[in-house]
Amino acid sequence: MNRSQMEENQNNTDFLKETIKQRPLNKRKLVRRTLITAAMAVIFGMVACFTFLLLEPVISNRLYPEEEPEAIVFEEETEENEILPEDMDESQMQPEETEPPALEDEQIAQVLSEMQLGTNDYLTLFNEMNKVAKEVQKSIVTVVGVTSDVTWLDNEYENEGVVSGVVVADNGKELLILANIRSIKDAEILKVAFSDGSEYEAEMKKKDNNTGFAIISIQKSIVKESTVAIAKPVALGSSAGSSLVGIPVIAIGRPVGTEGSLCYGNITSTGNSITLPDSNYKYLTTDIYGSTSASGIIINLKGQIVGIIDTSYNASDMKNMISAVGITELKKVVESLSNNKDIAYFGVYGVDVTKEANEEMGVPFGAYILEIDMDAPAMNAGIQSGDIIVRIGEKEITNYAALVETLLTFKPEETVTVGLMRQGPEGYIEMEVEAVLSLKNE
Repeated sequence: MNRSQMEENQNNTDFLKETIKQRPLNKRKLVRRTLITAAMAVIFGMVACFTFLLLEPVISNRLYPEEEPEAIVFEEETEENEILPEDMDESQMQPEETEPPALEDEQIAQVLSEMQLGTNDYLTLFNEMNKVAKEVQKSIVTVVGVTSDVTWLDNEYENEGVVSGVVVADNGKELLILANIRSIKDAEILKVAFSDGSEYEAEMKKKDNNTGFAIISIQKSIVKESTVAIAKPVALGSSAGSSLVGIPVIAIGRPVGTEGSLCYGNITSTGNSITLPDSNYKYLTTDIYGSTSASGIIINLKGQIVGIIDTSYNASDMKNMISAVGITELKKVVESLSNNKDIAYFGVYGVDVTKEANEEMGVPFGAYILEIDMDAPAMNAGIQSGDIIVRIGEKEITNYAALVETLLTFKPEETVTVGLMRQGPEGYIEMEVEAVLSLKNE
């Protein structure tokens, strides 16, 4: 092929050549794709995060199952508990069959004249009582309620209210503290200081708006082992029976309004009762002079709690005398609060039907209703003053105490069937109503 032919062929293929130009950039489409990609990434991240938060507790519980807190159950009282034999020296108690013969007045006077007791005996007695008090004081805590507020000049400040509490239970995960929180009920932060000086943030587990008492909990995992070792739950004693009158007791906590104070005295009366709805609390008075803002507990000489200090029910001429709500009637409430259960509210005030009223006037045995709170579940159910409640659900009610105890087995928002007797023109007629229990407002 000669040169002329090659040039001719090249000219013939020139039409096959093309110039590749860069496509113009579509900025709007690029921005749109970028936004879509970013949005998808955000959505994917949110879904992944939500899935992790949802499944992490389930997976953790499967791999590392968390133990449930132990149920708190306080020992049931018996008739023997009610006469408080634990407050007597068993070594000095004589069996009935070996009871010594009664002494004449002259013989008693002679025995007393031969007894020689000095100041050392007096000191020994108080040293023994002091040992009991010091042991219980290890389980007494100071509960501080912190509340934030603003002055009229918009300056922020903090208020601190202080009460004494006592460790009453340990469910394996938490230390449970019983305290009268009326003066710190609006606290935003709770702090608890133990007897060894250690301090921890705590939380309100449950509170009873009826009495103003609450269970405050602290996770044991954050508490020093040495603190847990000394802050042992204090045993609950008994406030039942009339034999309490005259027995020596010790007031511990803040009986005179200052931390760590304690006082000795005697119970002077147990016949008073506290008027509260759905309750049957005994009010114990003592001859101990204290503060009107006193808090803490009173214990017997075995170191058992007899009552929770509360002077708000004192008579006007006894404002500074240390008084307490009896622990026997409180046990079921404290048990429910310790197990994270709310106290159901019914809203009635009542008394027992006496044997005389039953025999002479034909009044049926049961819980005689004296009064009902306005808009309470009982009133909304149609229950009236003068009605006698004889049954709650399947539980027979023979007195007011049985009604109070039975109500503690139910929860707020639960519907209960109430059997009652109402007086009509021809005597008492049986009725049945439905009541929806609620949670009492503060």
